[in-house]
Amino acid sequence: MVSLSVLDLVTVREGGSVGDALHDAAALAQTAEAAGYKRFWVAEHHAMEGVAGGAVSVVLAHIGQATRTIRIGSGGIMLPNHNPFVIAEQFGTLDALFPGRIDLGLGRAPGADARFGQALRKDLSRAAEYFPQDVMELRALLTGEPELPIRATPGYGAQVEMWMLGSSLFGAQLAAMLGMPYAFASHFAPDHLDQALDMYRKQFRPSQWLDRPHVMAAINVIAAEDDEEAALLGTSMDQSFVALRSGTPGRLRPPVPGYRQTLPPSQLAMLEHMRQVSAIGGPEKVRADLARFVERTGADELIVSGATYDPAMRRRSLELTAKAVA
Repeated sequence: MVSLSVLDLVTVREGGSVGDALHDAAALAQTAEAAGYKRFWVAEHHAMEGVAGGAVSVVLAHIGQATRTIRIGSGGIMLPNHNPFVIAEQFGTLDALFPGRIDLGLGRAPGADARFGQALRKDLSRAAEYFPQDVMELRALLTGEPELPIRATPGYGAQVEMWMLGSSLFGAQLAAMLGMPYAFASHFAPDHLDQALDMYRKQFRPSQWLDRPHVMAAINVIAAEDDEEAALLGTSMDQSFVALRSGTPGRLRPPVPGYRQTLPPSQLAMLEHMRQVSAIGGPEKVRADLARFVERTGADELIVSGATYDPAMRRRSLELTAKAVA
């Protein structure tokens, strides 16, 4: 089986606080490290009551202090929201604090609605047009190739592993053109998965940083002692996704028995379609589902997403998943 990593949103539960979510994220990273996961990534989302990971570099510093060996990084930094020079400084600082452990995954989406652009005083749609140039500038700031008129300090010479993220074909093409490893967000955007990976592999141009295509694919995973318990735990994640798509996002809610049976057909169809890349069940089911996903994608790595209302159950899920695929 390929190596496993973790994607975390730093989820805020109903009845919990941002501080609780940050504490839980650190404990989750410690569990992932002990269980042998390769990476622990934090996603950038903004203006969402149920997500506390918006200040990604700050959260990663917190995670880094709580761990010792696991790679930590962004899954990802939404670069149109930021200045490449500032990101070079932030991740250069992280590399100085945690040498050899920092990943920088880059995405083009804003991670929020139009109001966020107004808050940033930026035209995010226009900023996204400059995404390829910003990626190349950021790489140059970190690597010095090509040399720019100004150096980021910290940042210049940092050993940061850069990744391209995507949920469509654009990121696949850009990752191939720049010779970067590619991570696909199939845990919530499954439609273009196969086409994007095929395009990336066929169009890949070797670079001095990567000589062959390297793919990571995301999948929702909730493992429990048996299929029934896992399905119940997964209803918290289901509720969050339905609320988000209904325009009423909030904090993570407790599990609800039979939740999917309460949904109207349109919402149920939407949920089942968007969550089709999932492995939710007992160890045997999770092992089989992950094996089928690897066979389908040929992924070099998998990154597991998901959320449970009880943080201890998410930690247990990581442990069971690691044992299932060992």
